[in-house]
Amino acid sequence: MPYTLIEGGVCAPKGFQAGAVHCGIRKNREKKDLALIVSSTPCTAAAVYTQNKVKGAPILVTKEHLANGTARAILCNSGNANTCNADGEFIAHAMCESAANALHISEEDIIIASTGVIGQPLPLDPITDAMPALTASLSADGSESAAEAIMTTDTRLKQVAVKFLLDGKECIIGGISKGSGMIHPNMATMLCFITSDAAISAAMIQKACKEVADETFNMISVDGDTSTNDMLSVMANGQAGNLLIESETADYYKFVGALMTVCRQLAKEMAADGEGATKLLECSVTGAPSKETAKKVAKSVICSSLFKAAMFGADANWGRVLCAIGYTDAEFEIGRVGVSFSSKSGEIQVCENGAGIPFSEELAKKILSESEIHIEICMGQGGGAATAWGCDLTYDYVKINGDYRT
Repeated sequence: MPYTLIEGGVCAPKGFQAGAVHCGIRKNREKKDLALIVSSTPCTAAAVYTQNKVKGAPILVTKEHLANGTARAILCNSGNANTCNADGEFIAHAMCESAANALHISEEDIIIASTGVIGQPLPLDPITDAMPALTASLSADGSESAAEAIMTTDTRLKQVAVKFLLDGKECIIGGISKGSGMIHPNMATMLCFITSDAAISAAMIQKACKEVADETFNMISVDGDTSTNDMLSVMANGQAGNLLIESETADYYKFVGALMTVCRQLAKEMAADGEGATKLLECSVTGAPSKETAKKVAKSVICSSLFKAAMFGADANWGRVLCAIGYTDAEFEIGRVGVSFSSKSGEIQVCENGAGIPFSEELAKKILSESEIHIEICMGQGGGAATAWGCDLTYDYVKINGDYRT
């Protein structure tokens, strides 16, 4: 395997530190709510953002700052989205200025992000007052603290890192993410911060960022809601010493493969940690007329509330899969489609040539009672393939979101 999983998250690459504190945005003093990730040297940087027409102020400021393709740090708070606020951009700029002064870098070199409740003013004083403690918390072991600080309704930390070789030099990509609710394929549906010590140009890192987002974070769904604040950002400081990647060379595709490995793992962890979820659902489509059709079909199934509810009940109601395939906005022959369910308890085919076939309900129940379920759809009409991830729909999803603000 060319990519080896390692520990360390965003601090695994050379030259990166991270830290976090509780500054007071969240009421729970045991929960860190302000995170910082810093490179010791300038980075090429890129990001992709939510397609929601309502965008948080931090996204608007980050777009300004990344116009030159460079950055040095990421600052993120949880507990308040800083969205739909009259002074939102002022607050975001002021947060960057405070961090820049503490770090002795330019404000324009800071990526800023916020996550939490929409439409509530974000107080500035707790953040600026906490900046000395936040910068003092920076360490080469700080990835876990930063990952905790960006969580909202997440139930577990999400971080991963891989090492790989570029022209004989060991390079590392590490990442942390948050995402549990308001997750739907339409970049982006979460916050994800990626660091790397590889040398890659701003143009190539932007291209890689978009390519990988389309195959990972844009292929997950928890509840069909696309949030207002979310982004995937990538910073690379070049400290690994590889030859600068400036075009679509073999090394570029190695970098993309490593980034894909990191982001796919984080995407799956977010889907598995969907609000109230008990099961990770992975839908793989093969034999589609095109890759785009395969992606649409996989997303359609993963997004179906009826199908997600059936998976919660371990009910092999394959008709809901066919229904979701059938309303996909694409051209194909439904009469050639087959469907199977599998998990660590086995595999069972439930549909062939668009129609049901006899199967053991008892075995199907056993297969669908596991915590990770695979839905295999073979369309038998081309070479297109894609995979999407989601989770079951449970009673707890409604409980969590019924009083999220209060």
